[in-house]
Amino acid sequence: MTSMDRRGFVAAAAGAAAAAVALNPQTAVAVSETRGTLPSAPTDTEGLPYEDEGDFADADRGFIAAFAGGPIKTAAGKVAWDPDAYRFIGEQKSEPDSVDASLWRQARLLSRQGLYRVTDRIYQVRGLDLSNMTIVEGDTGLIVIDPLISAETAAAALRLYREHRDPKGARPVKAMIYTHPHVDHFGGCRGVLPDGTEGVEILAPEGFMEHAVSENVYAGPAMARRSAYMYGAQLPIGVKAQVGCGLGLNVSLGTVGLIPPTRYITATGQEVTLDGVRIEFQMTPGTESQAEMNFLFPDLRAVCMAENATHTMHNIITLRGAQVRDAHAWAGYLTESIGLYAGKADVAFASHHWPTWGDASIVALLTHQRDLYGYLHDQTVRLINQGRTGPEIAETLKLPPQLDQVWANRGYYGSISHNVKGIYQRYMGWFDANPAHLWQHPPVEEAKRWVECLGGQRAARRQARRYAERGDLRFAVTLLNHAVFNDPGDRDAKRELAGLYTRLGHGMENAVWRNFYLMAAQELKEGIKPATSATLGPDMYMALTVGQLIDSMAVRVNGPKAWDLRLAVDWHIGDTYWHLRLANGLLTWTTSADAAEDAGLTMTMTKPQLLALLAGKGTDGITMTGAPALLKRLLSVLDAPDPVFPIVTP
Repeated sequence: MTSMDRRGFVAAAAGAAAAAVALNPQTAVAVSETRGTLPSAPTDTEGLPYEDEGDFADADRGFIAAFAGGPIKTAAGKVAWDPDAYRFIGEQKSEPDSVDASLWRQARLLSRQGLYRVTDRIYQVRGLDLSNMTIVEGDTGLIVIDPLISAETAAAALRLYREHRDPKGARPVKAMIYTHPHVDHFGGCRGVLPDGTEGVEILAPEGFMEHAVSENVYAGPAMARRSAYMYGAQLPIGVKAQVGCGLGLNVSLGTVGLIPPTRYITATGQEVTLDGVRIEFQMTPGTESQAEMNFLFPDLRAVCMAENATHTMHNIITLRGAQVRDAHAWAGYLTESIGLYAGKADVAFASHHWPTWGDASIVALLTHQRDLYGYLHDQTVRLINQGRTGPEIAETLKLPPQLDQVWANRGYYGSISHNVKGIYQRYMGWFDANPAHLWQHPPVEEAKRWVECLGGQRAARRQARRYAERGDLRFAVTLLNHAVFNDPGDRDAKRELAGLYTRLGHGMENAVWRNFYLMAAQELKEGIKPATSATLGPDMYMALTVGQLIDSMAVRVNGPKAWDLRLAVDWHIGDTYWHLRLANGLLTWTTSADAAEDAGLTMTMTKPQLLALLAGKGTDGITMTGAPALLKRLLSVLDAPDPVFPIVTP
């Protein structure tokens, strides 16, 4: 569809919407939220090479069969993933007016699902979770790369493979590889290895466990809440709501496990042979993850780029929350990848999206992605040194046309705007050096003063409407956000803000920005819904060390409640004594035999008993010597995380 065709379609849809209002006045409010030309997105999607259908040919190449088993459910009957939920994207004949044209193209590419042949002995299952699961046929068994988020979807993916490649199940899983410690690359491990791991090698990059725990346990509750916005998992699926995440379609909602690696990859050039298959590794720490690796199958002439080179601009800082990534290092490792893999691979595949075939195309993809991250880094730092702040740089920095027109560089998942702010944050922190921003009021107190200056609640809404009518939706939502935080009971302010968020969402090329806006609109209209997320299985917690479990308690200590509390408790687990000390509102621990003071309570237990204790299941089977009341006092100062804290209301 040409640019003129797209504009004509939007205009025709607007006319149809107006007719619908005339026929049914009750729909006026809902339709008015999306009527007319969509708001401008942070990036321009006009003039893109829509006539280039190469990605569609690559996305369909090697197709064997779709998963036809219907919704994939957990043991409790909850739908973990519906493989047919996005079928409407491929079936819709024309581009909807409520989805940006470029994002709709990406959604069409991602809506394909099933088993695909990548090259000799390498297969992928796509569209059964946010990520891909790759299966490599070894001499006697299988090597599984990145087993999705949930055990249920991973098991379904393996069933689909076996149905078409190994119907008798003669090939056992001999090895598993985690490319990096994000949950969509390890969480479904138990779906691949339900009966144990004896004799199975599990490889991961050095630092894997440390970062898997920091994201999924320490800050896990807050990240999970924000992830609901980022992925839109609670949104309806459809052209006016969730149409994917840019990186994939959505997150599965099954059971998350974690089987610790049996071997770590520590250096670029390290070679491992798994079930007769040679693999050469490249370490890429600080790129898409703090611990990540690419790897070449030299005899199969295939390279796995993990999540370092995909068909979208990725995140330097992800909106769900995470440590800021290093754009400079990312670009540097891609330069190294070009040197390592040029001329040695006929296909490059990744943990998301579709493969790239041919040496020239592989080098072009890596070069374009390298230049993307390198340009964002260097130009942001240049402008930092000219005194620009993060928002100022984000507002003005543009990619060169030769990078901007590359489909794989478009901002479906990451964006120039929030990536630039992430680079600024990495170097300069949150403060822009303007003292007016050093000690600002928190949101509610600032909102009260804004609304007072505007002349009250009604005046604030009136001014917001004026800005919306001018097309400045960005400032209109700023004013209405202040109105909502000033008076959360103002239904008109919430309704009007929800309408503007909907309009903004429908205009976004970036899928996660779209989901954020539409989730905000839904929450303003319907309130906070119970959390919808995958279930952390026992593997996840058993994989933690005792020290990590204590640290997960420490970040829950309510400091003010514990200011005047001082206690010492020892945990005797296996052959080790863990000396816990609470003082000055801080919980610390050591395994040193030279504990600073005698413990008032010693608890002898197994690790499963400790997990049961921390889960609130009591102290059955635990031997306690000393004063059991100390345990009660310690537990009494631990806050429970809030899985449904408000985001768009105070």
